[in-house]
Amino acid sequence: MQRSQSTVRIYLIVSEEQFLQIFREHGALIEGHFILTSGLHSDRYIQCALVLQHPPVAEQLGAALAGKLRGTEAAAVVAPALGGILVAHEVARALGVRALFTERVPGAATGDSMALRRGFTLARGEPVCVVEDVMTTGGSTRETMHCVERAGGVVTGAGSLIDRSGGAVDLGVPRAALVTLDVKNYDPSDCPLCKAGIPAVKPGSRR
Repeated sequence: MQRSQSTVRIYLIVSEEQFLQIFREHGALIEGHFILTSGLHSDRYIQCALVLQHPPVAEQLGAALAGKLRGTEAAAVVAPALGGILVAHEVARALGVRALFTERVPGAATGDSMALRRGFTLARGEPVCVVEDVMTTGGSTRETMHCVERAGGVVTGAGSLIDRSGGAVDLGVPRAALVTLDVKNYDPSDCPLCKAGIPAVKPGSRR
């Protein structure tokens, strides 16, 4: 079986606009009518997986985000599955620490909740940085932070490749992003795209 070969461009990243251009070049900025993980609706969606599928590019983005998070002095990087796993891995690689991820565990009594599984553990008081691919409301990051705290860790910082909240999310810890966007999000009950009859799709990893 012959493998297809492709050339992956190596980027020299300096500015936020150059970061954003990487996502444009990989078709990761999509327009339409989308249902976000938060439940909000939007006319733009950022599919980071289209960028992170290229290991050299993922490594560069992770190293850039790690550079913004070195002050957190994290001994481990934790992300929510699924979208944050590669981000955590590449940030942790650049920082020289472990990469862990949380998973959503449905429970009849407690509802959906995040948990560290697969034998992942944290030492009592271990400093942890929580990262993900795209931050909108900060809900997934907060859930992961609570999971880290339940496991005994201490969250010292948070980060994301893209912050589409315009910098509005307050997590109570130092936070960094490679690109900050002010993207309009809509409550489903007052979404102009719904009122216009445009079909909505849910492109993320949660269904």
